[in-house]
Amino acid sequence: MTVKFLDFWAPWCSPCKMMNPILEELKKEWGDKVEVVEINVDENPSEAQKYGVMSIPTYVIEKDGKEIGRKIGVTSKEELNKLALS
Repeated sequence: MTVKFLDFWAPWCSPCKMMNPILEELKKEWGDKVEVVEINVDENPSEAQKYGVMSIPTYVIEKDGKEIGRKIGVTSKEELNKLALS
């Protein structure tokens, strides 16, 4: 089972910057269990459009290629952990 955590962000986004330390911690904790994919919406507008991302940060969790969860905005580490590992 492949779990992907898609992080839609932009360098000018203050809430995205607030989330950076939390995401760094999660990446270390998840290790190989979750593949984290960071998508800069300015550089990849087609990816943002494909996923219907209207505001950032947006976090999309996929298992085996299917979306199983989504969080928008500043979110707690616990909430993201629960979403990705459920």
